[in-house]
Amino acid sequence: MSSASSGSATSARSVSRPGGPTPAPAPVDVIATITDEAGQVVSRVCRSVLPGGLRVVTEQMAGVRSASIGVWVGVGSADEDTTLHGCSHFLEHLLFKGTPTRSALDISVELDAVGGEFNAFTAKEYTCFHARVLDVDLPLAVDVLGDMITSSLLEPDDVEAEREVILDEIAMHDDDPDDVVHNLFAEQAWGSTSPLGRTIAGTEESITALTRDQIEAFYRRHYRPANMVVAVAGNVVHDDVVRQVAAAFARGGFLTGDEAPVVLRGTGVVPEVRPGTMSSLRPFEQVNVVLGMEGLPRNHPQRFALGVLNTALGGGTSSRLFQEVREIRGLAYSVYSFASHHADSGLIGVSVGCLPAKLDDVLAVVRAELAKVAAEGITAEELERGKGQLRGGLVLGLEDSGSRMSRLGKAELVYDELLSVEEMIARIDAVTLEEVAALAAELFSRPEILAVVGP
Repeated sequence: MSSASSGSATSARSVSRPGGPTPAPAPVDVIATITDEAGQVVSRVCRSVLPGGLRVVTEQMAGVRSASIGVWVGVGSADEDTTLHGCSHFLEHLLFKGTPTRSALDISVELDAVGGEFNAFTAKEYTCFHARVLDVDLPLAVDVLGDMITSSLLEPDDVEAEREVILDEIAMHDDDPDDVVHNLFAEQAWGSTSPLGRTIAGTEESITALTRDQIEAFYRRHYRPANMVVAVAGNVVHDDVVRQVAAAFARGGFLTGDEAPVVLRGTGVVPEVRPGTMSSLRPFEQVNVVLGMEGLPRNHPQRFALGVLNTALGGGTSSRLFQEVREIRGLAYSVYSFASHHADSGLIGVSVGCLPAKLDDVLAVVRAELAKVAAEGITAEELERGKGQLRGGLVLGLEDSGSRMSRLGKAELVYDELLSVEEMIARIDAVTLEEVAALAAELFSRPEILAVVGP
């Protein structure tokens, strides 16, 4: 099944880097096609699965000249035991350091030479390597990423050099009060020995102890085709992208085997969330506080209701917490609420930075607002404003190829479901006052978790 639209993408530059045998063409599943009033394709989403289980998902976008690619790998800090703490993040750094056909400088120069944006990040449950380039330079970006992912050397000298870089990065985060307090909040919630309770980057002790052999074994175990998604969005044609990915990732026989694609569904075992208080004395000018409780896992059917509730509570300048804490009482400059979701668990909370003398008042006001919402729910006006804010943020956040690429990658790897914008808006609009009130009563009556960082 062809994925080409009535308008073709700009012809691509050729890339002559060596690779392995290119697999045969993969079947194409057209997931969604959107046309305008004249019948022209505005967006088309297609999916193919290559040998070994590597998934390629693309969105062809009309009217853009860019293309964004992300290689999403189903491994993060939650997949580490205590002896491997920080290994996912360490490996993310090392994959930029060189392959048999490219040095670290080559990797940087090739993308810089075409004005590309190139980076990576590690989360608790996945890692992503991503690039944004002109559409004609997508073959180059695909080839560079395929080379890095399949063929990194992990040279001993590079491991030692990057170890020092990561130790500096850990020290940098340790100087950021917002990072420190959120890490403490997670540690109190899940415990320092729990995969979700540990920091993503590791500690000075764990990074110092990691060996090259441990990192390489971790690389070979988790960086396999079935555990990856290549997501591409922009001025692209699906069949062309599949061919480019197949060629770039075929190095060293990488695309072999018949493993089924892996979806990060979690274990089904809900980790225990521990109430309590954790604090850290730091010579900061402000006190930074996170107060919250256990939330919802990412695929929970009430996640859209939680989105509306979170927005009404502390999601903007019109929210209850912003108005009460900052505008009316002047207790803090920054205050917001959040909801974090993982496969088997989640947290909700309120984050505030204030002067030490105002801490008690801030905590009293936040607790009072949470209790009020738990007892009474939100108003009809807050419900509609929350829905509108979510709708607007959703649509405006999908106007560039990078955000579309992220949506595809997460949908395929994490959710195993790609909801259209219209379907997501419909689910937001379906949220009722009664649903939000029941959810608030349940969540905000749960035991409290408190993290405090400051003088």
